Amino acid sequence: MNGKLIVFEGVEGCGKTTQMQLCSQWLASLGVSVVLTREPGGTELGKDLRRLLLEKSEDKPVNEITELLLYAADRAQHTAQELKPNLAQGKYILCDRYTDSTIAYQGYGRGLNMSLIQQLNDIATGGLQSDLTIWLDVDVEVGLARKRGQSKLDRIEQEAIDFHYRVQQGYTELAINYPDRIVRFDGSLSQELVHINIQEILISRIIERR
Repeated sequence: MNGKLIVFEGVEGCGKTTQMQLCSQWLASLGVSVVLTREPGGTELGKDLRRLLLEKSEDKPVNEITELLLYAADRAQHTAQELKPNLAQGKYILCDRYTDSTIAYQGYGRGLNMSLIQQLNDIATGGLQSDLTIWLDVDVEVGLARKRGQSKLDRIEQEAIDFHYRVQQGYTELAINYPDRIVRFDGSLSQELVHINIQEILISRIIERR
């Protein structure tokens, strides 16, 4: 595949959306064909799955295994319909969340079996990994405060604070275990400085290798 899959990860309120938009504009200015997408919700089917996953129902909570399988279904459709075709066309894909989110949220956060998660990720993606994962690292409580100031919290964002700290620990360990693929960025810095730092990594790891 000629394209590149660049994934943005992090806890709630880490600034993924802003940095994706800035990177998209910058890459487009360099003449790069860019696709913005997200998980869950990057396809028409995915939009329905996103609603099921993120809307909170007090009397009908989503079972943890059901949640995991819905994320896998969204990813399988997304990979087949959006990711692989666009990569084959040489496009740069900027994706809001991918396989590491499932490991961090359902593995570390929910405590589900890691082998099962890895197996489902492999099935859903056909082995497709990111060329680069940008981890925007912010303090959990700072990130959640940002979300509260922006909009009503969804089902995942309303989880107990301990859940979000476990997710953060998941990202920390993933970055340690996969340094060639995952790069940590201090999400507490200004938007402009974070963007400059991301630019530098993209130039050294992706663009100069084209």
